[in-house]
Amino acid sequence: MATGAEGAMAPVMAFALVGALGVGAQWLAWRLRMPAIVLMLAAGLAVGPGLGVFDPARDIGDLMNPIIAIAVAIILFEGGLTLNFRSLADAAPGVRRLVVIGAPVGWLLSALGLHYVAGLDWATSAVFGGILIVTGPTVIAPLLRQARLSRRPAQLLQWEAIVNDPVGALAAVLAFEVVIVLNSGVGAGAAATDVAVGIAVALVLGTLAGWGVSAAFRRALVAEYMKVPVLFALVLGTFALSDAVLHESGLLAVTVMGLFIANADLPSYAEIRRFKEHATILLVSGVFILLAANMDVDALRLLDWRALAFVAVVILVVRPLTVLASLAHSPVPWRERWLVALTGPRGVVLVAVAGLFGERLVELGLEDGARIGPLAFAVVAATVVLHGFTMRPLARWLGLTGAETPGVIVVGGSRWASGLAEALAKQEVPVLIADPNRARLRGAREAGLPTFYGDILSEAAEHSVELVSYGTVVAATDNDAYNTLVATDLAPEFGREHVYQLKRAKQDSRRHALPATLGGQAVGGGQSYLELNRLMTQGWRFRSTRLSEEFTQQDWRDRNPEAIAFARIAPAGTPRLVSVDEELRLGPGNRLIALVPPEDDAQAPAA
Repeated sequence: MATGAEGAMAPVMAFALVGALGVGAQWLAWRLRMPAIVLMLAAGLAVGPGLGVFDPARDIGDLMNPIIAIAVAIILFEGGLTLNFRSLADAAPGVRRLVVIGAPVGWLLSALGLHYVAGLDWATSAVFGGILIVTGPTVIAPLLRQARLSRRPAQLLQWEAIVNDPVGALAAVLAFEVVIVLNSGVGAGAAATDVAVGIAVALVLGTLAGWGVSAAFRRALVAEYMKVPVLFALVLGTFALSDAVLHESGLLAVTVMGLFIANADLPSYAEIRRFKEHATILLVSGVFILLAANMDVDALRLLDWRALAFVAVVILVVRPLTVLASLAHSPVPWRERWLVALTGPRGVVLVAVAGLFGERLVELGLEDGARIGPLAFAVVAATVVLHGFTMRPLARWLGLTGAETPGVIVVGGSRWASGLAEALAKQEVPVLIADPNRARLRGAREAGLPTFYGDILSEAAEHSVELVSYGTVVAATDNDAYNTLVATDLAPEFGREHVYQLKRAKQDSRRHALPATLGGQAVGGGQSYLELNRLMTQGWRFRSTRLSEEFTQQDWRDRNPEAIAFARIAPAGTPRLVSVDEELRLGPGNRLIALVPPEDDAQAPAA
């Protein structure tokens, strides 16, 4: 239905289209194992400048800029929620250097490139150079999810992106105030006072909001079901109040607020952060679709060879020099330095803030301000596509990714659990056995298996175990309640289809049955912990069998009628545990790991 301008899409239909395209692009990227950002950018350009079906300025109107501003504020707040100082650990020196040294160096080099390569005047170059400091959490988060980096380089990129986002916006504000002083009658002292007051207000508001939320939640002054709505309302209020004092300072305020809450040790922190992550995925999808669809074809025609040369300079010269200069003589290994130096995608904040300051510069009589928007979009498009396709191969070449084959974490160091881990390890599947009882890990250590002494749910495990190297968890301790806790807690991170546990005692009774939201899939042929250990005592052993055209799954079952299938390994090497309810249908090339009795063990063919 058309409303307003001729051919305009109804606002409700426009929002529905943005949601469908954004989430659809995320899903398709997951299925195709492609960078989601690239598909979102392509979808926005297709329905906007490409087909002309959707024009945000026409179909949404004046609501577009406030929507993008609020979305960016929530995204940065969620980013602040991930910045726990304890998790920073050995990446702290690198992060400090990237912020303290990297921000001004990047600002200077970007401004020089804008003036001498892109041909912008000095005033416009100074303002846009400050904005180019940002690397964008809206882009880094999906790329890290797809690339599966090791912990420290991932922390360097994540912290730099979130902290430097408000820093870049404020640098642009500072440069813009200087431009105003030089091009109008405003005094330098008044402009400096405005900036200083705005930054101070942002820091105070963010800290007070974070402290207030933490205190209220800890003292149970807010009902559990009201915590997320209260948090949303406070984020929006803090952003709006700070932005009213100094434009773009709201980004700093909400980042500080999120940072304070992340380090407040709130019992409900995990649930809050999980909900925020879901909201952020929706917001990132929507904002990218909006910005891409809103690009003006006439504005894109302003991009000439100098603009393309500048984009190349940003990627190949400015970013590497900034990072290498910042991390020089630091404890960060050279491989991690080069990965960070060659990874600098820009995102939503750059385009949104650049468009705003471009309009203001034009109002002051600086015609080059009209080129900021198209240049920002060119930088975002180029870096998103380039890093979307090269980040994982580059990290793999530098040896900074998780294991190529997703491994298996076995929680519990029992005899049969060690046997399963050993069988998987022999098939070149990365394994880790975790147990809070050191004595139970003795057998695994004697077998040469990697172990973690401690609780897999502890902060120590989060900071010292490279969870990105593992894709499956099986909770196999002698405590049914603890197994259920582990499976429930790790399900959102690993995916419920990759989390398993042993059968609970009395789980078939209605009185003891748990809802589907708790626990993981049952594994082990429906045997309990005690029953499996008893079988191991009787001489049962884990054995791996490779299926072929000559020896099929049915042949294996005929020869091993009592065997308990535990895991299957695809021809590509990807492991998957066998749940109790799963009906196995394996073709040639698959390997089957099963627990077999002594007589079957003697006659079954090995892998």
